[in-house]
Formats: sequence, C-alpha cells, structure tokens
Amino acid sequence: MILVSACLAGFAVRYDGSDARNSLAEWLVERGQAVSACPEILGGFAIPRPSAEIVHGEHGHSFRRVRECTGKDVTAPYELGAKRVLNMVKRNNITVAFLKDRSPSCGVDVIYDGTFTGAKIKGMGVTARLLASSGVQVFPDTRLNPETVRPFIDDDLIPDLARFV
Repeated sequence: MILVSACLAGFAVRYDGSDARNSLAEWLVERGQAVSACPEILGGFAIPRPSAEIVHGEHGHSFRRVRECTGKDVTAPYELGAKRVLNMVKRNNITVAFLKDRSPSCGVDVIYDGTFTGAKIKGMGVTARLLASSGVQVFPDTRLNPETVRPFIDDDLIPDLARFV
C-alpha cells in the first residue's frame, strides 16, 4: 500500500486552501492502491492557516522548530500530525510514501529555509523525517511517476500506467 499527501490526491488542504493535484496520485487512491493523509490537518490545523517553515538552529541550538509566518511556534501540532500519519502507515501496512516536497510536514528533498523569503534548502519535513526513520521509503512528488509506483501496485493495474507517461 502507498501513502500520498492528501493535497496530491486533489484535496484542498494546503495552508492557503488549495490542492497540488496530481492525476497519478488521484488514480492510485481511486483504485485502492494508495491512501491519502494530510499531517497538518491530522495535527489540528484549520484551512486556511498561516504558512509555516522549519527554522534551524535558532539562538545557537541545533534543534528544529516549526514556526508560522506570524512567529508562533507550531512544532507540537506538526509532530502530532506526523505521529498520527505514522500510526496510519502501521495500521495499513504502508511501505512507501509520495509526499509534497517543500512542505514543512511532507518535504522529502527540499524545504523552505525558515526565513519566509521563498528560499529553499535541502531538508526533510517533520512527517517525512519520521516516516523515513521508521523504515518507510519516502519519495517527493517530483518522483511520482509510473516507473516509481509500478513495484507497489497490483499487477493487473500495471498496463493502465501507460496513460501517465
């Protein structure tokens, strides 16, 4: 079973009330090959909500905090959402996840740098990091393609992947 970020499956759950629709993610969910989740919603956030970024090494510390653009520390709800997603993953025997890159929850390869200037850095979001450290194979949405999902779907659906090339 595959996990996909809910925004990729077409749900309008992003901070600004939009989605990041991906037709392959929708197809996987519709055919029972994937489940979708939004760690931020599972952490208790509303839609819309202030944007948030991971802030690194504040005041000489190496720990990572998540802050909203308002300055509010929202680390705890991000961690709660990540734990709830991990529980979903365990209950559903999920071994792989395709997550929305750049998100403070779901970023796999890239996240924003915590300055709210649009600058990006190499890094992982809170949920992506927890899933990866728990043995789940995580991929950014930029790698959500037929070749990458093929090993994780039912054999009878493989011929249908050609429509996404």
